[in-house]
Amino acid sequence: MAAAAVGAGVVVAIGRRASEQIVRPGAGAGAGAPVEEGAGLILVQTLAAGRVTFTRRPESLRRGRWAVEWEGGGHAVVEEILHSDEQGVTRRLVRADRGTLTPGTEVRFTPRVLLGDPAEALGLAFTDTSADGELGPLPAWHLDGKRGTWVILVHGTEADRQQTLPVLPVLDRLGLPVLAVTYRGDEGAPASPDGLSHFGATEWRDVESAVRLALDHGAGRVVLYGWSLGATTVLHTAARSAWAHAVSGLILDSPVLDLPASARRDAARAGFTGVAAELGALAAEGRTGVDLADFSRLAEGADLYAPTLVLHSPSDRIAPFSTVQRLAAARPDVVNLQTFPGADHAALWNSAPDHYTELLRRWLTPLL
Repeated sequence: MAAAAVGAGVVVAIGRRASEQIVRPGAGAGAGAPVEEGAGLILVQTLAAGRVTFTRRPESLRRGRWAVEWEGGGHAVVEEILHSDEQGVTRRLVRADRGTLTPGTEVRFTPRVLLGDPAEALGLAFTDTSADGELGPLPAWHLDGKRGTWVILVHGTEADRQQTLPVLPVLDRLGLPVLAVTYRGDEGAPASPDGLSHFGATEWRDVESAVRLALDHGAGRVVLYGWSLGATTVLHTAARSAWAHAVSGLILDSPVLDLPASARRDAARAGFTGVAAELGALAAEGRTGVDLADFSRLAEGADLYAPTLVLHSPSDRIAPFSTVQRLAAARPDVVNLQTFPGADHAALWNSAPDHYTELLRRWLTPLL
């Protein structure tokens, strides 16, 4: 009997440890998405005018626009691959805006191409505001625009509002007012009462507060736009909010639609595999009290009424691509699925910035 109790205790302890990163994702820990970055750092081999050569690794071979960061707060941005062989990968160096990049520097690739607030990163005027959430004030960036439709931007897990910066220029050109919002657990926002993430099941009420803020300040309609679990939160909001009638569209970048599968993958990212990852997924469900039946209803699009643009990668290692395929097949009347082959989770813009931006422009234009 004692041995059984000890065994059960070990199982519970393993599950709890494996679920820790899932239910406490480190809100605001980084401006980008939880990209699979691999072990170790990448060495800068040489620097020349407008180019930098890295050791050859999957990260340095990613297509598109990426930042590299290094110890001491260093930050630089690189774009297309100019040359690649077994000795190294040479990419175009766009800028080195923080610190000094030198040969021998060890760097990490990250989607955080833009840092700071909209004015610092892009020269876009904005005001700090806040939504009146049920737990307290929720800071938000407000960018003005001439249209009556507002866009509410909801960042994803392991990210903060800086994740929304790359899409602000196209929204500004379209004249769309924007709220880039925070929710419980974010830096500067109230903590969740139990200190845990609830995968959008409670966080949606904070997004609803942003919808109310927009409507109170002249919005006629709103478009909800989220990344990763922010996209899942957006789905909750559109399905549950008393103001859902004001939602004219949804944009879902890498939405998490199969919670157990994503929880297992997240546990694996934290170093737990096999049975431990399964225990982590079960512990995450138990600790947060998430209703999986309700989650499944969202994933099936049962409560989806507004036009919805879904952006996803078949290579996504956090949110299975098959889930968005099922959603698109179930609701072809409202869902437009656009794929980004080879892209990382919630880093679709990085993989093809111009293509991503043009998709947004074309899809949003009829909603203006």
